[in-house]
Amino acid sequence: MSKAVESDQNVSAPVLAAYSYCETVTGQQARNFAYGIRLLPTAKRRAMSAVYAFSRRVDDIGDGTLAPDVKALRLEETRALLGRVQGGEVEEDDTDPVAVALAHAAGRFPVPLGGLDELIDGVLMDLRGETYETWDDLKVYCRCVAGAIGRVSLGVFGTEAGAHEAERAPEYADTLGLALQLTNILRDLREDAGDGRTYLPAEDLAKFGCSAGFDGPLPPADSDFTGLVHFEVRRARALFAEGYRLLPMLDRRSGACVAAMAGIYRRLLDRIEREPEAVLRGRVSLPGHEKAYVAVRGLSGLDARTVSRATLRRRV
Repeated sequence: MSKAVESDQNVSAPVLAAYSYCETVTGQQARNFAYGIRLLPTAKRRAMSAVYAFSRRVDDIGDGTLAPDVKALRLEETRALLGRVQGGEVEEDDTDPVAVALAHAAGRFPVPLGGLDELIDGVLMDLRGETYETWDDLKVYCRCVAGAIGRVSLGVFGTEAGAHEAERAPEYADTLGLALQLTNILRDLREDAGDGRTYLPAEDLAKFGCSAGFDGPLPPADSDFTGLVHFEVRRARALFAEGYRLLPMLDRRSGACVAAMAGIYRRLLDRIEREPEAVLRGRVSLPGHEKAYVAVRGLSGLDARTVSRATLRRRV
């Protein structure tokens, strides 16, 4: 029996309890992420919940109210915990359920845990208040906080035997992560500005007269804010188009999971494109029924088939 199809009879009570904790964290806090992983079989869903719970812990440290030096210490403590997981040093009776679940998931699936190390690096970049002059600069940050998670998730999903260009799957997973993160950046423009954070490249802000920042519900005076948003939307769409080439490489339910999560963000991008200034008035989101529709669409395999046809046309 393969590790990926191991039954609950072979999973100890402490590990099941640890997974249950991670699934609770995911259900309560994940919002868009939770709609996708519901479509996975049990073993993969649990593993993804463990990945999410660890990532959530890292993000919560970065976004919390602790002093910067305390945050840095907590992040390094979390990195040390990850090192214990990587080294096989976490026992099933460990008092940290996230570590127990993540260690078990890494034993079932070839999860590249180094991606979670990159996530910590990305949050430390936030802690240092780094800003980004160009898109190439911002991509480094996006790869740490989102592209790396795409590659970690691919370790859980796996690729179908004989999938065309399967060796490029990590690249496409990374690119899809960048697309999701750029969408997040656009959605959270006002919220991030309130926290003193600026993510969009400085050269883009200058090009559209937005260097003054976004500290209110209106764009900077005499700026082309709509032009800025549409410019970044086009960039995100190109990333989605490239990253979606991952879908035909995945099994049906893993592909549905990815299509659902990515589809929710693509619809967010559509809303932002239609009404750019809405991101300055509050967080743009999708209602639950629309997220559910995207999940059903993903489960149907429509997006994967569309990408497969487009890929085939490019090869012919």
